[in-house]
Amino acid sequence: MPRRKPRPKHAPAAPAPAVRPEDPCPCGLPAPYAQCCGRFHTGGETAPTAERLMRSRYSAFVARDEPYLLRTWSPATRPRTVDFDPDTRWTGLEILDTIDGTLFHTTGTVAFTARYTHRGEPGALRERSRFEKADGHWLYVDGTFD
Repeated sequence: MPRRKPRPKHAPAAPAPAVRPEDPCPCGLPAPYAQCCGRFHTGGETAPTAERLMRSRYSAFVARDEPYLLRTWSPATRPRTVDFDPDTRWTGLEILDTIDGTLFHTTGTVAFTARYTHRGEPGALRERSRFEKADGHWLYVDGTFD
C-alpha cells in the first residue's frame, strides 16, 4: 500500500507575480522597477528614508520577496516567516502622511492605504507604520490599522 504524504499545515503560496526590471514600479513612483524599489530588493542600495522603505516593502509584498521583508523588519518585532495569502493581489499604494523619517531622523511614521483584491473582491488596508534607523538602515517596526 502506498504511503500518503502528510498534508502541509499551510497551503503553498501562489507563484509570485512577475515584476520585470523594465515594468513600472509597484510602489507608484514614476520609474521602472529596477531603478526604483528593485535596487533595494537586490541589496545594491538601502532605502534612504522611511517613506522609501515603506514603498519598497509594499513592492516586496507585490513580488512576494520574503527575504527583503524580513531583512528590513526590526529584529524586535520580526516574525519568523511572512505569510503571503495566495488569494491576495496588491493593486496600488497611496502615501497619506509622513512624519519625520528623513536622512536627519532616527524614527519616522508613514500612513498609507494599500489597495488589493482578495478572491476578486477589492479591498484596502490602511496602516500607520513606525520605522527606526539602526546602523544607518531604516527598519519597519510595527503598525496600527485605521
